[in-house]
Amino acid sequence: MKNKEKLPVETVAATPADDTTTNVKTDIHGGKMTITEYEQKYTRRQNARGARFLLWMTASLIGIALFACLFFVTLRVYELNEYAGYAAIGVSVVLYILVFVVPLAKIVQLRAFETNVNVYTASAAKRHNKKLRHDIAEKIIDITSKVDGVGWYDSDVVGKMAIALKAGNEEDLKQAMSTLYEGSVKKSARAITHRIALKCGWLTALSQDNKLDTAIVVMLNLQMVKDIMFLYGFRPSDARLVKIFATILQNAIVAYGVGSAAIGGKAVSAVFKRVPVLGDIVGTLIDSSVHGLVNGIMAEIIGRQTVRYLITEYHLQEVLDSVDLAQSEEEFVKDCAELESELRKKKPAKAAV
Repeated sequence: MKNKEKLPVETVAATPADDTTTNVKTDIHGGKMTITEYEQKYTRRQNARGARFLLWMTASLIGIALFACLFFVTLRVYELNEYAGYAAIGVSVVLYILVFVVPLAKIVQLRAFETNVNVYTASAAKRHNKKLRHDIAEKIIDITSKVDGVGWYDSDVVGKMAIALKAGNEEDLKQAMSTLYEGSVKKSARAITHRIALKCGWLTALSQDNKLDTAIVVMLNLQMVKDIMFLYGFRPSDARLVKIFATILQNAIVAYGVGSAAIGGKAVSAVFKRVPVLGDIVGTLIDSSVHGLVNGIMAEIIGRQTVRYLITEYHLQEVLDSVDLAQSEEEFVKDCAELESELRKKKPAKAAV
């Protein structure tokens, strides 16, 4: 996207509450919107490179937290038994690669819809989004046809999607994908979130160790985010992915604080002011019996946040796809070619000497 590189400032889609699903749904069926109206309503100026830097910084902090927890757990095992310690080192290295490096790589490799546009980049973004929709549809069709009993996607809707994709009917394809995301995919995402939240709650309730709790929370939450994004076939923008990673990091801090009397109390309770369910449970001192519940509910929050961001950006690209551009790039190139042709035909006569 050459035009995008020429701009000194990038645009990142956002709204004051950063939860625009309801408004976006209204705009999808609200008739044509101009690119100027779209830009005024759904974008704000922000440094895209800064968002990318924050994304990697937050991911690095998660990795450091997980490494530190695994290191101290391994050290404890080594102090108990030297040979068991060596085995724990090997297990920790494999775990770190499988539960952090691999999921992070898969998340980052997923493509995002480009909704962070202005009048100069809208046309290229619409082409990118169309290609991404087709790729997501092909992946969903392939999974449904090859994997028996996966149960993620409604086979009837996937069949309609396949017909629309083969016929090149964009409207039917978008309709089928919207139906899928609002139906079976949403249900599957809730099932993934609930399963991980239960596992997180059970394991941390049994461990009763702040370092091990933190490692479990990080591993399971990152796995959950990866699974949900794989289910939808795309990831949110860098700015929203930063917020998801920041919530995982916050959850890790909470897990450590819940298991540590030194960090409990005010530091952990402050985090729970935003969670009504936990408000009645967490007081000045957190009892060990609620460790699992706290970590499980925090996992539910992360899963819900991930789904909300994905749905918001999917609907935003639907709105952008229906935006009426004043003049497309193809029309501009055609006009320039016609101007060049006319100028060549009508060369000005040489002035008399």
